[in-house]
This record gives sequence, C-alpha cells and structure tokens, in this order.
Amino acid sequence: MDLLIRNAAQVVTVAGFSRRPQVGEEFGRLGIIENGYVAVAGERIAGVGPMADCPRPGPGTRVIDAAGRAVLPGFVDPHTHVIYAGDRTHEFGMRLRGATYQEIARAGGGILSTVAATRAATEEELIEATRRRLDRMLLAGTTTAEVKSGYGLTVADELKLLRAIRRLDALHPIDLVPTFMGAHEVPQEYRHDPEAYVRLVIEEMLPRAAALAEFNDVFCEEGVFTPDQSRRILEAGKRYGLAPKIHADELAPGLGGAELAAEVGAVSADHLLHASEEGLRRLAGAGTVAVLLPGTPFFLMMDRYAPARRMVELGVPVALATDCNPGSCPIESMAVVMGLACLKMGLTPAQALVAATINAAHAIRRADQVGSIEVGKLADLIILSEPTYEAIPYRFGSNLVETVVKRGRVVVDGGTRV
Repeated sequence: MDLLIRNAAQVVTVAGFSRRPQVGEEFGRLGIIENGYVAVAGERIAGVGPMADCPRPGPGTRVIDAAGRAVLPGFVDPHTHVIYAGDRTHEFGMRLRGATYQEIARAGGGILSTVAATRAATEEELIEATRRRLDRMLLAGTTTAEVKSGYGLTVADELKLLRAIRRLDALHPIDLVPTFMGAHEVPQEYRHDPEAYVRLVIEEMLPRAAALAEFNDVFCEEGVFTPDQSRRILEAGKRYGLAPKIHADELAPGLGGAELAAEVGAVSADHLLHASEEGLRRLAGAGTVAVLLPGTPFFLMMDRYAPARRMVELGVPVALATDCNPGSCPIESMAVVMGLACLKMGLTPAQALVAATINAAHAIRRADQVGSIEVGKLADLIILSEPTYEAIPYRFGSNLVETVVKRGRVVVDGGTRV
C-alpha cells in the first residue's frame, strides 16, 4: 500500500456502474461511505470502505488524514476544445456591447480567427499554451479529459493538433482522450464549395487521423454541416475505426441531430438544446450519452438550456462537460459546470456529480478505468476542503478542491500543483 486516505467525512464512490451509465430513477446514486478510507497500491485503488475496516499503513505508506473532508472520484470532462492558439478575449466585450456572431466574424474574430492563429502556431507553441490550460483544469479536479482537434481544418494542421494532444497526454498528469474534428467548420477557402471540403475530410483527413484519434466528431448544424454530410463523415470514420460523436441540435431546431446520433450509433450526442422529443427517445433507445454543456449558453447569455430533466425522465444517459473553447465557453472547471447544471437545468447535486464522473467516463469509453472509486480502477481522486459533495454546486464559483491524486500520485496538494 503506497497511499492511504483515511477518516474522510464522505467517500463518494459512485460504484456499481462501470458497465453502463446511470439512467432514469437510478441517476444520482452515489454510494457514499461515511467516515471512510481509500487505499492505493501503485496506480490502482486497492481498498475502499468504512474506517472500521481500514488497514494499517506500512512503513512506506503515505497517509493523508481527510478528517472533515469529502473524497470523490476525479472529474471526467468528456467534451473540450482546449487545444488552440490565439486569444479572443476582446470578443467578450464586443458581445456585451451587442455585437452578433456575424459582426464579430466580419471584424476579424470568431472561429476563423482561431483557425488562422492555430495554423500559424508550431506544435511546440500549441503544447505550451494548452499545458497552462490543463494545469488550471487539474487544479479544479479534472483528471481525465477528451480533447478535440478542429482548429486546423487542413490535413497538415489537423494532424499537428492530434500529435500535440498525444504528446500532452504523455507530458501532463491529466489523461487525454483524442477526438478528430476536422468537420468543426468549413474553412474560408472552401466556403464556395463545402462538398469539396467534405470530400477532403473523408478521403484525406480521416485515413491519416485514424492512427492518432479514438473518436470522430462533426458539427451538424445549420450553416455548418448538413445531416447528410454529417452522416457520411461519421460513417466514413467508423470504417477507419473511429467511434462517432456529434455536436447536435445546439443552435436551432429541425435538423434532427439527435436522431442522426442514434442512427449512426454515436457514443455521445453533445449540446442538444433544441433536440426533439423523438430525438431524445431515440437516444434513450440507442444508449447514446447526452453530453450537456450548460457553460456555453450561460457564457453566450442565452435563455435556453438543454432539457436535462426530460432526458432523465426518458432514460437518456446524461453527462456534463465544460466545452472549454476560446469563443463560446472558456470555462475550465467541471465544478462550475456542475453548479450551472443544478441552477439552470434542474439537476440535483447528486445527479450533477454522477454526470461529471461515471456517466462522463461512459461518454469517452473510459468507465472501466475511471469515474468511480472501486477496487482495481485507477486511483484518480479529489479531496475537497468541505465535508460534503453538495458544497460543490452550493459554493458556486469557488474551487473547493484541496488535493488531487492522479494514478496514485498526489499532483495537487493544498490547492497547489506539485
């Protein structure tokens, strides 16, 4: 035994759902052990239970006394665009003064400005900029994160992004799951012929991205990629072994993104602010995880949020993510997203925690390794400064993460990176 965390006010295990996500009435089951311990050997959890059963530490065991504090699984962030170059801070003020997305784009901003900066950046520059963001995510308790390409939009630049993600995965404590998203936007040079860009994604990008990515995502939205184009891109990705994901029904109703996600067997369908009732029913039937990103409509000052309560009623698996990106949601904290999920979408604190841990792990096919505190799983743990997990949404905006353990190693101690 290398590490022993004992006397925890709560050990929130979220145990028993490594094979399938929590849905319906069971959504929110936490498996809390009051006055508990967690034992770690190497990278794995070796024991968990009440203090009455706590083993004695050996001479080489590091002991953390968690008295008065809660121990949780490390947060899993299953949807980020955290790798990019450039800065769009000035757009925030423009938006507050009433500028529309189109007006910001005409002024040289928007996603295409990020694309230009990312194309101009070297792989090393991308790694250094992203590392700083990952450090902040780690301090806020994220221990596993999905990262999408999508700001290159050329063969060379999309591969550059995927290589950088792979290198960051080796360099940084957070485990990174790479997603290819060449179909994030139609680049300026293809605006006159979007079909030619779709062919480029299918015929040239996907075959080469398959060696570097696990998932293939597409932005199915009016003015971006049509349902037919999205279907072709996702089906092509499946032929190269890339599991499908989809940005669906975010900005307008009527495109049927949720229905398409179920049709192609997507691992997750993300955003879903305008998903139809039929689309939600199909997601439930397909077992596709709905990854909800309340930080995005919050940051964009929108009134509409994804219908999380209806999804729960219908048996759709629900997860949460930050959507961390330079334009529509620079939020890096899963705790902030949990608070928004409670305040804006009506989830309970228990449901929000499940959605940020085990269900989020299912959204990136990592639930056999992370997302809960169970013997044999990776020792990805966070210790709060508070005695209960409910303090996370209640103390909205505060970082209550005091200690982070990643693969059995303490990487944040006293709120400081070590």
